[in-house]
Amino acid sequence: MKLQTYSGAGSTARVLSKGKNAGLSKTILYVKQNYDLYLFLAPSIIYFIIFCYVPMYGVQIAFKNFVPGNGIAGGSWAGFTHFERFFNSHYFWLLIKNTLGISIYSLAAGFPAPILLALMVNQVVNERFKKIVQTVTYAPYFISTVVIVGMLTIFLNLNSGLINQLIKLCGGESIFFMAKPEWFKTIYVFSGIWQSAGWGSIIYLAALSSVSMELYQAAIVDGANKFQRIWYIDIPSIIPTAVILLILNCGSLMSVGFEKAYLMKNSLNASSAEIIATYVYEVGLIGAQYSFSAAVGLFNSVINFILLLIVNKISKRAANISLW
Repeated sequence: MKLQTYSGAGSTARVLSKGKNAGLSKTILYVKQNYDLYLFLAPSIIYFIIFCYVPMYGVQIAFKNFVPGNGIAGGSWAGFTHFERFFNSHYFWLLIKNTLGISIYSLAAGFPAPILLALMVNQVVNERFKKIVQTVTYAPYFISTVVIVGMLTIFLNLNSGLINQLIKLCGGESIFFMAKPEWFKTIYVFSGIWQSAGWGSIIYLAALSSVSMELYQAAIVDGANKFQRIWYIDIPSIIPTAVILLILNCGSLMSVGFEKAYLMKNSLNASSAEIIATYVYEVGLIGAQYSFSAAVGLFNSVINFILLLIVNKISKRAANISLW
């Protein structure tokens, strides 16, 4: 009986081995047959390997007393000392509040904007006017952040700014927008919506273009008006795309853009403008505290990863739509 059992186990192992080899052979054959597609994919894979995965080697300095002269592998281990220093810092809760405040505000106000724009553009019948609208709404995306902040500074100038001139014409008093902490988040968010809404609508317009015209024709025959066609045909068709993008946005909730916040920040609005990204730059890079800045950055990335997992899990259970 022992010999028979051993023989049966060996046969099972051989069958499993043959199955794995057959699966591997099929994969290799598939890659050979579609090698041109993999060649197109290769630059993206190489990019992520070089710029996303290889730099992970340097994460270890968050747990060390890093000295540039000794290299990444050099230096003594510090454990979680830098993390504890950040958590006990009097800036910690201010940074969390400002970063989450801007992120949630941007998500709540900015996420629906491309969807609404795409739905409106999709209803335009005149193709020429439609192209003009798309071009005008896409254009701000290609303006650099430095120029955007410069435009904001000019338009919101206390004395000569266009916005304050309009306020004066309406009988109001000028507001020093760029120096008011309570205005920082609103200016940051809505300037971002203006800049990126048109570009963000592209993916929704692509989803809407795949909707069969027969559905619209059938709805018109049934007496559906334009609003009903949008509600019962257009919106359901873009929900899967919207959910995926929402998951991705939630996965970067703690990653507020550094450049724009840093350029808009000044000593008067710092209480609202100081976020994790600007803190890491000022304390870690300017102050040459590389291990501390790496620890703060790693904390930020871990929180984003956890949020991504949670939102993806909720989406999978609620709508059966997820990244994996």
